[in-house]
Amino acid sequence: MAQTAFLDQASSSLAAHSRPAAATAERFEVLDSWRGICALLVALFHFPATGFISQSAFIGSSYLFVDFFFVLSGFVITSSYANRLNDAADARRFALVRFGRIYPLHLFMLAAFVAFEALRLLLPQLRGNGAEPFTGGFGLDSLLANLLLLQGVGFTGQLTWNAPSWSISAEFFAYLLFAAAILVAARRAWIFFVAVALVAPLFLLAFSPTNMDVSWDFGFIRCLYGFSLGALLSWFQHDSITAARRSIRADGSLAGPLVWTLIECATIVGIFAFVSLAGQNTAGIAAPFVFVAALYVFAHEGGAVSMALRSRALLLLGALSYSIYMVHVFVQARMFNLAGLLDRKLGGALLGDIGFHGDIVSGFGPGSAAIGLIATALMVVLTLAAAYCTYRLVEMPALAWFRRLSKRI
Repeated sequence: MAQTAFLDQASSSLAAHSRPAAATAERFEVLDSWRGICALLVALFHFPATGFISQSAFIGSSYLFVDFFFVLSGFVITSSYANRLNDAADARRFALVRFGRIYPLHLFMLAAFVAFEALRLLLPQLRGNGAEPFTGGFGLDSLLANLLLLQGVGFTGQLTWNAPSWSISAEFFAYLLFAAAILVAARRAWIFFVAVALVAPLFLLAFSPTNMDVSWDFGFIRCLYGFSLGALLSWFQHDSITAARRSIRADGSLAGPLVWTLIECATIVGIFAFVSLAGQNTAGIAAPFVFVAALYVFAHEGGAVSMALRSRALLLLGALSYSIYMVHVFVQARMFNLAGLLDRKLGGALLGDIGFHGDIVSGFGPGSAAIGLIATALMVVLTLAAAYCTYRLVEMPALAWFRRLSKRI
């Protein structure tokens, strides 16, 4: 009993001094830019092509940057909402806003995939050597799961429709668990996040057949793992990071920014080395710990790298990150459709069998790294253009509407 009382007192004291205060929550612009960079790296990971970019070990393991999203999401959500969820009404408004953040673009892209499958049904020339329309990962049986955001929590037996959307499915249910933990445990909710951060990597180590590269099967565990680490960083370090940022900005000397620049550069080198070396083995399961350390460094925004990441172009990239993530597979698939048509009509060799992520797949530039590099650059440009359109026409208008709706509840 005495030990229990001591633990209760200690945990209350820790939480009271470390729980992030919504009134002091700030915008971490550098982290927004990182989100955009990570979205592009995931897009490159999914694009089979020849050339030193797509064939590099770093890009070949860049699926790990999905875990950066989870860590950052836990950090931002906890910073913004930990002190604003006081009752069931607050939780409903929170869930509605988060739903409005992810679902409209998800539904729009799902409709785009369905429409193209219907077009393949009407125009056989679009099928090429691919599967029949509405089969495999594009079957009608998995459409309901996608509509209900269940494709990332074990309700499908494979990646389906807009494959990257498994992560937003997992993340939405992580939001709901976050709100429940705050409502039930209040100042002690951090204990839940600690438990998840300790158990989840052990679970993946024991049961994942592909280490950290899980999605429809154990993706929810993977998401909770990264989200919890980000939440803990915010819970215990948000106020100290905020104070340190203000101190760095007020310091007029060169020593501080120089030290932070060296730390930031070392962090980037560390991320590059870790992703390149660990992405295909069990060490990759440590990725959320690596990214939470990187997030801690760049949240201070103290060095020259952070200054560069606050440039207008990279901040725009950060704003487009969710759209980039959601549209890139559709853009890439349509590039393959067009290239296949051109090869059949003109007798070209834009597509062919190439080595990619340890497998032999159909990709751009067989026998010509130049074609692969040009296709990769074109994919990035087209993805950014499509993302800008969905950001302006779908993502932001829908979010604004859901925010207005939440205020009326």
